[in-house]
Amino acid sequence: MRFGFIEEHRKIWPVSVMCDVLRISRSGYYAWRRRPVSGRSQQRELLLCEIKQIHHERKKDVYGSPRVHEELKARGKRCNVKTVAGIMRENGIRSKTAQKFKATTDSKHGRPVAQNVLNRNFEVQGANQVWLADITYVWTREGWLYLAAVEDLYSRKVVGWSLSARLHSRLVVDALEMAIRHRLPGEELLHHSDRGSQYASEHYQRLLQAHGISCSMSRKGDCYDNAPMESFFATLKKELIYHEEYQTREEARQSIFEYIEVFYNRVRRHSALGYLSPDDFERAA
Repeated sequence: MRFGFIEEHRKIWPVSVMCDVLRISRSGYYAWRRRPVSGRSQQRELLLCEIKQIHHERKKDVYGSPRVHEELKARGKRCNVKTVAGIMRENGIRSKTAQKFKATTDSKHGRPVAQNVLNRNFEVQGANQVWLADITYVWTREGWLYLAAVEDLYSRKVVGWSLSARLHSRLVVDALEMAIRHRLPGEELLHHSDRGSQYASEHYQRLLQAHGISCSMSRKGDCYDNAPMESFFATLKKELIYHEEYQTREEARQSIFEYIEVFYNRVRRHSALGYLSPDDFERAA
């Protein structure tokens, strides 16, 4: 291991200095260099190249070792997840991390609210049985940009979303209308959200009723009642938003569009789906 350190840094520091510091004989180091590379070392080097490629491809290095391992398996590479984790750790390859997202909801309104019908029953048997909805916000140099999203609980696919500089009922209505237009849901669909004024608005409730969609709302101040939706926003922030400095709202729109429609729904491997993407999970059903 110490010989490897010297080999990696010998263009920066003199070999003699590093050998003295590490208390290694120079003759021993040069003898180590002359040894032929073992088959195991060659395999690890090839695997490292594959890992670096996957880590770079998958949307600005958001994959940790479990998802990298699944991607390697999908590409026909036989390896152990512990081996992948070890190689990544040795080479300083890790997924992005950032602070968790805290949801905020304006529930101080006089509009009627629905019962918590979902009641944290996050196990569903098919698509278009339960949709989750929520709002988050993104900072740009032009000011706040609000994102409303609708997620199918079965596949964790974002089936509807919208962005606006204003936090009003039109924002969530646009997201729901997109979901309805794309999915054409039938009867027995349950829609779950928090108690925010946008979701309790007459405009939104009329749209739910017009399509025969039942309404469920979280208990007051309890983000765990909508945990999968909160998880999507946390992932979005951790993998994208916290690492960007948007100059304009339009720049943020394009970035979020690419993340949701190109990466998250179609490519990103989801641990709750057996490391399939939402699209692949629905096709495999």
